[in-house]
Amino acid sequence: MSLFAASMLVFAFDNTNLVEFKHAWWWVMLAIISVRLIDSIWWRARQKGTEYNGRHATLRFISGTFATAFMWCIYCLGVYASANTVELASTIIIVAAMAGGAASVLAAHKKTAMSYSFILLVPFSIALLLSNDDYRQVLGVLGLSFGLVMSISAKKAAEFTSQAILLKNENASLVEHMEAQVEKRTRKIYELSNLDPLTGLYNRTAFLNHLKLTLEHCVTQHQPMALLFIDLDGFKKINDTIGHDAGDQILTQTAQRLKEHCVDQQLLCRWGGDEFLIALPNTQQASAVAQAKNLIEHISQAYLFENTQLSLGATIGISLYPQHADNELQLIQLADMAMYYQKKRAISTSGVFSKELGDKLVREQYLKDGLARAIENKELSLSFQPIMASDNSEICAFEALLRWQKEQEHISPAEFIPIAEQHGLIRKIGTWVLNKACFVAASWPKPIAVSVNVSVSQLQSDDFITIVEEALLTSGLPANLLHLEITESVFSFDKDIMIARIKILQSRGIKVSIDDFGTEYSSLSVMQDLAVNTVKIDRSFVSRLDSSGLAIVQAVVNIAHAFDYLVVAEGVETREQAIILQNLGVHFSQGFYFSKPIPEKNVLQFIKNPCVKLTHDEVRLTS
Repeated sequence: MSLFAASMLVFAFDNTNLVEFKHAWWWVMLAIISVRLIDSIWWRARQKGTEYNGRHATLRFISGTFATAFMWCIYCLGVYASANTVELASTIIIVAAMAGGAASVLAAHKKTAMSYSFILLVPFSIALLLSNDDYRQVLGVLGLSFGLVMSISAKKAAEFTSQAILLKNENASLVEHMEAQVEKRTRKIYELSNLDPLTGLYNRTAFLNHLKLTLEHCVTQHQPMALLFIDLDGFKKINDTIGHDAGDQILTQTAQRLKEHCVDQQLLCRWGGDEFLIALPNTQQASAVAQAKNLIEHISQAYLFENTQLSLGATIGISLYPQHADNELQLIQLADMAMYYQKKRAISTSGVFSKELGDKLVREQYLKDGLARAIENKELSLSFQPIMASDNSEICAFEALLRWQKEQEHISPAEFIPIAEQHGLIRKIGTWVLNKACFVAASWPKPIAVSVNVSVSQLQSDDFITIVEEALLTSGLPANLLHLEITESVFSFDKDIMIARIKILQSRGIKVSIDDFGTEYSSLSVMQDLAVNTVKIDRSFVSRLDSSGLAIVQAVVNIAHAFDYLVVAEGVETREQAIILQNLGVHFSQGFYFSKPIPEKNVLQFIKNPCVKLTHDEVRLTS
């Protein structure tokens, strides 16, 4: 606009006296405007939108603006004396318009906006006021008034613009702060929905999404994949004994160790508790087994907690695509199965899923589900095997043995009892067996004791003694006719608590036996502290009476006699075994030689007519 207005004034009015001045002034104005234009283009091309020193750029713009303003002032003062009325009026109109435009265009810098209007109009207007011509004085008054008004307007416009810029920056800062908060909350939401808060690993949901995509890629590229299901060994014990703080630190350290061995962090997750999953794309079985071995060694290194070294291991189950499954959920399930089986077989090792293992675990799940409903479905029953007195072959007790018929299948106790113990079903089933045995024994025509097996978890239960007392009360069976058989494994737990509960049972008149003696935790100290009523010699020793078993049975009998315990021999299958055991001092015998387990409905008949008798002559002859 300055160049256009300058050109109009210089070339539209022909004033021979000022031609050289006008032309010289025009070239200087052109040079200034050209420099400003070049500076503007350079600024837009190199600095706009970037971080730079704004003070320097502002100073250059103000300098160019003042240079232009002073050039206009020089022009007005140079021509006002000799210009005719039209040129003079045109000149003051143009500079007034320039001053008016500057009030808004330059409002971003208050001093420049006010000074620009002042420089353009005030000196020129004062010069006109000092002339002798009336019309010049009138123009001077108008110009001076307009200049002052423009300066005031420029000041107000600049203040308004400054406030607007301030508000804009404050709003921008507020928006930036809000965006930062939104980003922070978005990141927090992402962490809550995708990351495990303790370990920082991906959680189930995120891992499953990544695993699904990775598996689809492997399918497309015809690549194999291995999935590792990792479970820590000994973690629960540390968590229970030292505390959850120690457990949390171990989980965090374990996660860090797993990260060091996992290339793609999206394929590593904490599945839950002390379980972790790692997916290994493009990995065959041999490589997966080798990596699992390295992971176990790395995880099994000592953990540091409060200057104490803690040790644990890891058991890993491995499933493979495409050999075992073609979807992510089934791969996880099969790897979990492999880990579960390997943990029972050999902890702190790895195992690969197989069809045989799958069939076995499916069978186990089938039995577990069936056991949970076996009582309600009336599938359980009791058989009773007699325990005979060695001196006269009279019946002194029956051992209650649990039987399970599911549909048309007779399932062995050796198969289903461990499953019931492992899955927490043994307490419910054991309570049913205890009550049933007491009711049956109470119905026999003469007082005969009934022997009932008791699991470790039953004896550990705080309400077990109450359950026994209620069974005796409701059945009417005398306490001295109830014998409870426990295994030596109970003393692998808190021995003092176990012994205290056994003594309470004995104080009620109930007899307590150690079953399968000699196969697990036997020791002289246990026999001394336990003070049971009866010791049952395991069938494995009886079956080897013709070899090493004879010496072991003799030793057990001597020790039992020293502690004044009664002795029962299990697994007696021949007359010769029965006679040898009697001569060794065994008080009672139990086994197929006397009778196989008898169904409940046939017990009364057996009580009336036992099949096997040993005479004193046979005993003396054999001895």
